[in-house]
Amino acid sequence: MNDSLMDEFPLERGLRQSDPLPPFLFLLTAEGLNVLMTTVERAHLFNGYGIGANAEVRLTHLQFADDTLIIDEKSWLNIRTMRSVLLLFGELSGVKVNFNKSMLTDVNIEGEKNTRRGGGLNCVCFFFVFSY
Repeated sequence: MNDSLMDEFPLERGLRQSDPLPPFLFLLTAEGLNVLMTTVERAHLFNGYGIGANAEVRLTHLQFADDTLIIDEKSWLNIRTMRSVLLLFGELSGVKVNFNKSMLTDVNIEGEKNTRRGGGLNCVCFFFVFSY
């Protein structure tokens, strides 16, 4: 302060609702999840969804506000990797994932298979069938 160092001070209360700092703190934290997802995909431990004629763009996750959508191809390796990444992210950042509030949604996959996949995450299972 005033061009001199100060002792650190402990934060004893949380941030206020109207404080502009929390969105920036969340972005810094969310970047950690981005790095973890990019790392496991490059290590071929997680397969995102391919977009384009030759699947040249790989989509693994999308984030908006405090919601995260993880997009993958159907496989047990992806489920195990996703759970490991989310647990590791929680340990590193302090942002814990509530699997009871999470949902596994499959598109055009039979409900029984979806339920078995969801058992690996202990989350709600939902399947969405459509034709185009």
